[in-house]
Amino acid sequence: MLFYTLDIIGTFAFAISGVLVAMQKRMDVFGIFIIAFVTAVGGGTLRDMLIGKTPVGWMNDLNYVYAIAAAVIISIVLRKKLNKLRTSLFLFDTIGLGVFTIIGVEIGISANLHPIICIALGTMSASFGGVIRDILCNEIPVIFRKEIYATACIVGGITFFILRYLKFEEDLIYIFTVIVVIAIRLIVVKFRVKLPNVYQK
Repeated sequence: MLFYTLDIIGTFAFAISGVLVAMQKRMDVFGIFIIAFVTAVGGGTLRDMLIGKTPVGWMNDLNYVYAIAAAVIISIVLRKKLNKLRTSLFLFDTIGLGVFTIIGVEIGISANLHPIICIALGTMSASFGGVIRDILCNEIPVIFRKEIYATACIVGGITFFILRYLKFEEDLIYIFTVIVVIAIRLIVVKFRVKLPNVYQK
């Protein structure tokens, strides 16, 4: 039950981050919904297609669509109260990042895949919705910049397997992994920690 609840929360959070980006780009209501939708389910859709899980998750459960629609409506209604769009975008994007990391890892485990592949699926689930969002909004995706983003997912995935090896309770593994991913993102942004940039002079 906690796994499913976290999945819906992650979908809702990522959808809001998509709405905020779309509103910054001054899109109409249809554009806002599309950006919210691809942000929320883009990574999960790609993940499911790669492991041959079709129809993909959201097609079998309309609660995901309802969560996205609710996020769009709430964000539009409360848009005047979301004065600090950058802060709000970062918050909801970070929550979604943490939640979808464990979703992808757990789905990889259910498919009996190697832990490294499971971590890759977790990173993909968490990151690629944002990649699609940024590309559609004519932005350079965060994952391709120096800012630590996907790395937080990888560390979260490793944490997941360490806790699983130590036989922690499943719910504690989920919660702690999400906290680790969120904490890393908060720390690297606050202290401006970045990966090295390799380029030719």
